[in-house]
Amino acid sequence: MGESKRRKEQLGEKYGQSEPILPWLPITKDQSQQFMKWTARGTWGAIVLIIAFWITLRFIGPSLGWWTLAD
Repeated sequence: MGESKRRKEQLGEKYGQSEPILPWLPITKDQSQQFMKWTARGTWGAIVLIIAFWITLRFIGPSLGWWTLAD
């Protein structure tokens, strides 16, 4: 009997389901990976927005005459 069949018989209905990170925490490994993926995307999005804001504040606004910089 192969290891897969043995594991399937041993786990029963839990076979093929993602296991939790910690026994007392109802978050699975797949959910934690999804969370990490979305937080990384959000972080990069925020970085891009901050850079765009800085470029607008420093270069675009003064060149269009929206405001002046006090150097």
